[in-house]
Order: sequence, then structure tokens, then C-alpha cells
Amino acid sequence: MMYGWYNQGMNGGWWAIMMIGMVGFWAVFVFGIVALLRHYGPWRGETHPQPSSSSAIEILKQRFARGELTEEEYTRLRTLLEGDS
Repeated sequence: MMYGWYNQGMNGGWWAIMMIGMVGFWAVFVFGIVALLRHYGPWRGETHPQPSSSSAIEILKQRFARGELTEEEYTRLRTLLEGDS
């Protein structure tokens, strides 16, 4: 008889260690695929827009230049922002 060959030596807790190893392998594999897709994927570079560092006066000037504000609104808001009431 061939004692010890019937279970290929997988007695004890080795099956649990193999299972944990497989779960770890697949977790690392999936994480790697996700990381590659996030870095090289078609939606890379789509981040949340960062707030502009323009001052309130600069924004007011831009809005006036685009015609969003009348001259009276521009003058009123500029004096309000500059503190010259």
C-alpha cells in the first residue's frame, strides 16, 4: 500500500493556506487591472475641476467683459468688493 499518497499530502491546514493564497492572488490581480485602467484608461484625466485662484475682482472683470453685467452692476459690485461704499 501507498500510505500518504491518497490525499497528495494536503492534510492539516495546508488547504486553508492555499485558499488564502488564491484569494490574495486574485485580489492583487484585480487591483492591478483597476490601477492600470485608471491610469491608462479612456477616462483618465477626468478629475474634479479645481477651483480657480482668480480673485473676485478678476472674475467680476471677466463677467463684465463677456457682457454678463451692465456697467451699473459692474460699478456697484466693484465698489462693494473694494470696500469703497
